[in-house]
Amino acid sequence: MELLLETVALYSLKLAYETEAHSPILRDDPLMGGCDREVFGLLIRRGDVSGIQGEIGRCLDLALAAVGGVDTVLGCELHRLAKNFGAAETTDGLYAQAILLKDYLRDVL
Repeated sequence: MELLLETVALYSLKLAYETEAHSPILRDDPLMGGCDREVFGLLIRRGDVSGIQGEIGRCLDLALAAVGGVDTVLGCELHRLAKNFGAAETTDGLYAQAILLKDYLRDVL
């Protein structure tokens, strides 16, 4: 699950910050901040659902702004998916929602 969460964060930040004229954002990029596999692994082991939601939520907010906000077609769907992720109460619930987010962000990229 750590890799899945890291991928959602990476895709979100790529959407927000990556441009054709610059180097691609990679997993070890400083922009990733606290959104790496080790941090997510620690949060999962602690059962810290709200901590995971906070880290991913920060990245999703940036992605949402990059697609023009909730008033755009892409933004409306991303907002819906982010809301569902934020409503999950267990790590199993997060997993299912993270898969949907990863697939959507990959398609948008």
